[in-house]
Amino acid sequence: MHTKYNIGFDIGSSSVKVALVDAETGKNVLSLHEPPHEMSIISEQNDWAEQNPNDWWDYICAATKRVIRESKIDASKIDAVGISYQMHGLVVLDKSGTPLRNSIIWCDSRAIQIGNTAFEVNGPEKCVEHLLNSPGNFTASKLKWVKEHEPELYAKIHKFMLPGDYIAYKLTAQMNTTKNGLSEGILWDYKTDTIAQWLLDYYGVDSNLLPEIVANFTTQGTVTKTAASQTGLPEGIPITYRAGDQPNNALSLNILRNGEVAVTGGTSGVIYAVTNNTNSKEVSRINNFAHVNYNAAMPSVGKLLCINGAGIMYRWLRNQSGDDSYEVMNIQAGKVDIGSDGLSIIPFGNGAERMLDNKNIGTQFCNINLNKHSKGHLYRAALEGIAFSFVYGMEILKNDNAVINVIRAGNDNLFRSEIFSNTLATLIGHEIEIYNTTGAVGAARAAGLLDGDFDKFGKNITDNDHVMTFVPLENKVPYLEAYQIWKNELEILLKNKL
Repeated sequence: MHTKYNIGFDIGSSSVKVALVDAETGKNVLSLHEPPHEMSIISEQNDWAEQNPNDWWDYICAATKRVIRESKIDASKIDAVGISYQMHGLVVLDKSGTPLRNSIIWCDSRAIQIGNTAFEVNGPEKCVEHLLNSPGNFTASKLKWVKEHEPELYAKIHKFMLPGDYIAYKLTAQMNTTKNGLSEGILWDYKTDTIAQWLLDYYGVDSNLLPEIVANFTTQGTVTKTAASQTGLPEGIPITYRAGDQPNNALSLNILRNGEVAVTGGTSGVIYAVTNNTNSKEVSRINNFAHVNYNAAMPSVGKLLCINGAGIMYRWLRNQSGDDSYEVMNIQAGKVDIGSDGLSIIPFGNGAERMLDNKNIGTQFCNINLNKHSKGHLYRAALEGIAFSFVYGMEILKNDNAVINVIRAGNDNLFRSEIFSNTLATLIGHEIEIYNTTGAVGAARAAGLLDGDFDKFGKNITDNDHVMTFVPLENKVPYLEAYQIWKNELEILLKNKL
């Protein structure tokens, strides 16, 4: 019996990742990324962020050829394609399928006021009931910005789409999108289970500019002869899965059901809780997106809470600390007692924090004792402060009808620290399961989910990826005391920002 494979792409803003997995077992055969350096982000004005969609395609082609060559597999044995991509971006195409401008990507904030005004004019009640979100700085609002500021270019638009839709188009020559993709662009009406026509009407956008909607875990298009020659993929194989990076990261960790939570601890932190409850009262602090397995009969919604000031805090400390590696920092932090002898670090120094109602309170070092505190205290207080910010975020999620039964995280940056992971597990009172996986691997595995067998999918993840589990420690008291001190300091800062 010849081994079959699936391939997954993860189109990030720093690089394009590709993974090849065994179609039967889900085992990762080979993963790599292009380019070797970080992709550039074009910023012609403050708070603008753009990338050329053709660059993504060029890197997809290069990475695919590399993974086939370096894995030494027979490319004809690749059966299906899955795509993960940077969320909320805008790509606009003319009738020939050529991008009319650079993509306005996720971290571009030019459309904030457009979305805020739409929220006020249409009313918070209507937006929450139908969109589960404020229109915010998402894809629909970015398109409205193009309409207002680049009307001649806007008039040439044939279709607009998300970054993953563009890569799917380049592979299949078919312009389509998904419900979960539209939801992340704040273009989906959950109440009517249709396109949010009323928001398009408010923005003056013709719904004909939207691509056709296709379902996930079905054939969304097949690889053309042209795309096959450019990538090395077999002609005619299907794209069967597409999702934004955060929902896809959750799927990669087998987070698919009500009460399951994915946690990411990189430069920024993300808590992504799956719920079947479509009520939301925290739309100014939490985003709600149709999850990868969403359908109207069983609405599976991902509540996403982002913490800008997370791993960047620890990285900043390392940059100021001379020769100390992360390993050395963790060892020194481990010599300090829980609570860092009264030192608290508020880690929010990476811009305005949505979960703090878009306040920018910066990073604060509270209660430093110059006679007592050392670098080790700073290291521990930073790890604790980041963990506390996750706990604070989970309290917001619980207040917004999210249930937390299972927590899983990738074996990345922060979760490699026992101090961070033990602090978080102990305070939230849940085990944290750690898995060694990536978004590209998850997308490749999801490409094989045509049969909808999520139980088998989850078993493959457990069998292949489980690294360890952090269990809540029995003595919770010192952690609670340290968290309360930290929380009191945070609330004083927030009060002063009113």
